[in-house]
Amino acid sequence: MANLRRRRQDIKPLDGAGIRNSIVTWEPSEEFIKNNHTINTPVQTMYIMVDLGPSGKLGFKENEHVLCTIRVDSNGVITFKPDVTGTKGPYRLEVEGHKRELWKFTLQHVSESVQRAEQEQEENLYKDLYSRHREYLNGLVGSDFEMPPAGTMRVFINGEIVSAQEYEFNHIYVHYFMELPKNWSSPAFQELSGVTQSCRPKTLGRENVAYFSYPFSFELFLSEEVESEDIAQWPVLYFEVLSLDFWQRYRVEGYGYVVLPQTPGMHILTRQTWRPVELGTVSELRRFFIGGSPELEDLTYAKVPSTFQGEHLSRFGFRTETTGSVTFRFHSIHQSRSFLDSSSLRKRKQSMLDRLRGSSQQTSILNVRDAFLRAQRRMQMARESLLTDILSTSKISQLEQSTA
Repeated sequence: MANLRRRRQDIKPLDGAGIRNSIVTWEPSEEFIKNNHTINTPVQTMYIMVDLGPSGKLGFKENEHVLCTIRVDSNGVITFKPDVTGTKGPYRLEVEGHKRELWKFTLQHVSESVQRAEQEQEENLYKDLYSRHREYLNGLVGSDFEMPPAGTMRVFINGEIVSAQEYEFNHIYVHYFMELPKNWSSPAFQELSGVTQSCRPKTLGRENVAYFSYPFSFELFLSEEVESEDIAQWPVLYFEVLSLDFWQRYRVEGYGYVVLPQTPGMHILTRQTWRPVELGTVSELRRFFIGGSPELEDLTYAKVPSTFQGEHLSRFGFRTETTGSVTFRFHSIHQSRSFLDSSSLRKRKQSMLDRLRGSSQQTSILNVRDAFLRAQRRMQMARESLLTDILSTSKISQLEQSTA
């Protein structure tokens, strides 16, 4: 970089129309190029050539061909093109003419090998150079991360609303917001809600998919001094899918929610949505022609309302219809001082990490139990259908015997 020159910012006078004179120089001189363009490092070039003319007709330019180009710059870097012949075999040179001759040649490196002492000296020089460069970068970046306060775990969520599929109308968009449970907090400047751009779905196979690729990020804090039953309450991302018609009127296409991943790393989650419906065709006609449809006053009703205080939540009589689904991608990072202090983790009976692990284990156990119950239910249905077939077969046989 020491050999580079900065382009000079010469201010040229303006003409009557307010345009600078000589914006384009059609025939630049060598001095103009040298003063207004970046000067490359000086390079010396050497060619290894061959004369493939027939005997007695040597020295003609059309019979001369370049086999190798060697360039050496002022820094001592030597460049070969093409490189020395390796394991791929010799290079091929086809001569155009009435004979169409094909020549093969090889390039070999025959310089004296470097002595062991010189090679070690060069390696030490490179190591010293790399270490100095690493120290320079560390000085620019710094070696200390910004740590969260003591007794607090920081959770970074870099998310993305990837796509939405299988919805009825076009020009759909997603509105979302984050609900923080007890013992969770966020910075004052943090926005916990947002809305995507409207997107027109495209046909992909048998599905209509709308690709949003809408990014969002959250920075959350969890107090580590919580009870074990409170750690299972993880932040929930509620969302609703809406569509716009030609008159800029919106319809509700579906409601849903997704619980933030409890483990760090990348997670891809797809959640099904639903929307409330009314009996009769009048509501569907109103939805198609006028826009508008039954809506939820509280989006948390998609899971459990935040204002609910009882033990059993009944939704009997609430009519819904399954709609499409939305795909999310989450990149989660957990940061805490307790992760670094291993001695305190050994002394503590139940640390933050252990409780997170226990919560994930509890979730996996519940998933296994649900899968077992589903398999047991399918087995009972198969057994009942088998008994029904056996009884019907026995009745048919008895009827045939009585008829005979």
